[in-house]
Amino acid sequence: MLALAVVFVLLALMSAVLLLVQAAVGAERAATSADLAALAGADAARGLVSGQPCEVALGVVARHQAALVSCTINGTDRDIVEIATSVELPGPWGTATGRARAGPPP
Repeated sequence: MLALAVVFVLLALMSAVLLLVQAAVGAERAATSADLAALAGADAARGLVSGQPCEVALGVVARHQAALVSCTINGTDRDIVEIATSVELPGPWGTATGRARAGPPP
């Protein structure tokens, strides 16, 4: 009976750790996709790559299996791109979000 209780406790702890790891991976994926999308969008805004900044950013976000929440182009030369992304997390966590801003230095 004691062995069964120990096994149950270990399984519960492993499940909790698995849920936390899934949340951390989702949060990292949202942040990474936002960072890379902002950089790609800023490159497009400056004319270093072809395409519209938000369309380029959307392509990057989609390749990272995230959703583009917002894309804003700011700056006096319209060369600063701000991105917000989200990733649906399994289990009770809901969604993870990421935000990033990229452009030339001030």
